[in-house]
Amino acid sequence: MLLNFVSAAIATTAAISTLVLAESTTFDRFFVIVLENTNYSDAMADTYLGTTLAEKGRLLTSYSAIRHPSQPNYLAMISGSTQGNKNDKNVNVNSNTIVDLLETGGISWGSYQESYPGRCSTATSSGTYRRKHNPFISFTNIAKDPARCAKIVPATQLNKDIAKNSVPSYVFYTPDMNNDGHDTDVSYASNWLEGFLEPLLTKPIFSNTVFLITFDEDASDSNQVYAMLVGGPAAPGTTDSNSYNHYSQLATVEANWNLGNLGQGDASASAFTFA
Repeated sequence: MLLNFVSAAIATTAAISTLVLAESTTFDRFFVIVLENTNYSDAMADTYLGTTLAEKGRLLTSYSAIRHPSQPNYLAMISGSTQGNKNDKNVNVNSNTIVDLLETGGISWGSYQESYPGRCSTATSSGTYRRKHNPFISFTNIAKDPARCAKIVPATQLNKDIAKNSVPSYVFYTPDMNNDGHDTDVSYASNWLEGFLEPLLTKPIFSNTVFLITFDEDASDSNQVYAMLVGGPAAPGTTDSNSYNHYSQLATVEANWNLGNLGQGDASASAFTFA
């Protein structure tokens, strides 16, 4: 069953768009939330991240970022490669991403970016938004395609999409520079996450959604980062000591919808287990 949007009439004047989810093997939706620059031990010391969420989800105890600084990790999360990037300067990459696989497979996707000005903006910053944390806009086959870049939207759109039952099957959510902990700290990010995530977990639309909460990189050299799977098939109160990294996000999505792979780091990465 292919993804599509259908209009359902309400009374005689109004209509809403309803998302019909594609066939999958394990979950209906994959929702990534990326926080910033925190050591694994510091994340685990936080009450919400280390205790509350650990009781609700599946903690990945051997999950690593790819390299420093931030931007290469974001590029890696959606393309399976850092694309040779070693800094946070604007880049324009000519390469395929998970978007190509999703669209070929008929799977809907979208990225919600806090404080993003929208309209396919390629600006380096806008208020507390930073382009380096929005990987999609750095790939030319997305940024220069109006239909594709229109799926990168301000995060305020999420509640509207929930109300219309039109949240895509693959979601990449980037908090702003305060909420992700970059310009604040892990406690601030954790408080934001609790207020953001907990209401979503109670909504029927997310009943078979896997939320991945992780950090782009750590604040030291080991680059082990916190990663938690919550919702859907993720067994509450469990841990997984298998070795994973940011490429495993791709491997998991690809396996769930039988998408093949990009022939990059995703091809050899392990997909997550859920129990």
